[in-house]
Amino acid sequence: MQAQVQISGSSQSQPGWSGTFRGYDPGPFYCEMLRSAERSAAIAQVAGRLDALPLATLRARAGDAETELYNLGITFTVYSDKDAIDRILPFDLIPRILTRGDWATIEQGVIQRVQTLNLFLHDIYHDQKCIKDGIIPADLVLGNANYRKEMQGLDLPFGTYVHVNGTDLVRGRDGTMMVLEDNARSPSGVSYVVENRHLMLRAFADLMENVPIMKVSDYGQRLHERLSEVASPAIDEPQVVLLSPGVFNSAYFEHVFLAREMGVPLVEGRDLFVDDDRVFMKTIAGPMPVDVIYRRINDDFIDPEAFNPDSMLGVRGLMRAYAKGNVQLANAPGTGVADDKAIYAYVPRLVRYYLDQDAILPNVETLICREKPALQQVVDRLGEMVVKPVGESGGYGITIGPKASKAELDDQRAKLLADPANFIAQPMIDLSVSPTLTEDGIEPRHVDLRPFAVTGKSTWVLPGGLSRVALRKGSLVVNSSQGGGSKDTWVLREDMA
Repeated sequence: MQAQVQISGSSQSQPGWSGTFRGYDPGPFYCEMLRSAERSAAIAQVAGRLDALPLATLRARAGDAETELYNLGITFTVYSDKDAIDRILPFDLIPRILTRGDWATIEQGVIQRVQTLNLFLHDIYHDQKCIKDGIIPADLVLGNANYRKEMQGLDLPFGTYVHVNGTDLVRGRDGTMMVLEDNARSPSGVSYVVENRHLMLRAFADLMENVPIMKVSDYGQRLHERLSEVASPAIDEPQVVLLSPGVFNSAYFEHVFLAREMGVPLVEGRDLFVDDDRVFMKTIAGPMPVDVIYRRINDDFIDPEAFNPDSMLGVRGLMRAYAKGNVQLANAPGTGVADDKAIYAYVPRLVRYYLDQDAILPNVETLICREKPALQQVVDRLGEMVVKPVGESGGYGITIGPKASKAELDDQRAKLLADPANFIAQPMIDLSVSPTLTEDGIEPRHVDLRPFAVTGKSTWVLPGGLSRVALRKGSLVVNSSQGGGSKDTWVLREDMA
């Protein structure tokens, strides 16, 4: 059965659905499955297959997938929840499908964005032309908590500071993909992208039959290739390691996963040492030189000699070895400047400044509260705005104006006036939705997308990325720590009209 799609104004209906999807109504929100099915026979075919499956079958397969996640130990940690430390990331079996045309725009836009961030980082740690030319305020860069003076003047291979990047994208009511946030320090979640695909291949092979989906299973190989590229060219087979804070870290499962996928050692700070400005790994066969460290430890903790002297997680002398070019760090220290929420607002200007191009993926409109006219506008329209602290992540500290109580708005207003530089604000975006299996059947839930890009000499983007879904009805917060889940993201190799 092939579904037939009709679009009328801003609402979408699916009169061809007579099974499980009967009654599904995304309302005024952009629904990718309905909109894309107009342009792709493959997506319409998948929609028809899903509609033909009984709801009981979908629930049974979802239960099997959840059990498998538990058995495989695919979990994350919520430190703020004393009652539920280790959790699985809820997984929705109904895939999100992107046409080849949509993906081409996303891919090109992400590559352009990563290139700009790397040029910006090289500039601020060298000549600082973007500051001298008035493109970005000096205090936003030099006064940024993530700015590392230790990086000043260091030349990195290929000018690559951001080796691994996650770009958070949202889709508005008109279907335009926009950048919501950059993650240039230590973006997480790629393990779920690959494991979600493995789950779908086991649980839903019949749904995927003859659908031309781009693979995601080679991420580890691609990452290893890009990391090896930044090692000294004199080394034939660079030794790459993944440096983790250890088993109690919230993303430890991902650290194990990535080390396995790349085929490299997973180490902690105590497994490494520096001698004569070279980094070595302790092994039963004796010290082994290390050439590239993919570190999943924050700047403050990587070297107690250079940063936090109380750190027990890093390697003493690591920055000395790094400064001499004897080891490469991914991502480079100091990249946090590039994904600061206040810097984010300037990225489209930086694209034009460095590349003489318009941004392929536009920003969500952003007001910088440190600027008085913007602050006044935010205060006047607080009930309509989404206000975010610039130093937080994971969905914490956000005030969603239209959903906030009077007390919450009063509290946010007081914080804004007390420390305006700590906040940005954005208008409420009608996030796109995707069909999702809920207790009440198939219903629309809001989604975002985090494509992952890896960069050495050049940039490769994993086809698809992490689609996060706000499982709570009406919620716009997709973060796993705030009750969100994930979907498998399919990118079609070709658009079958």
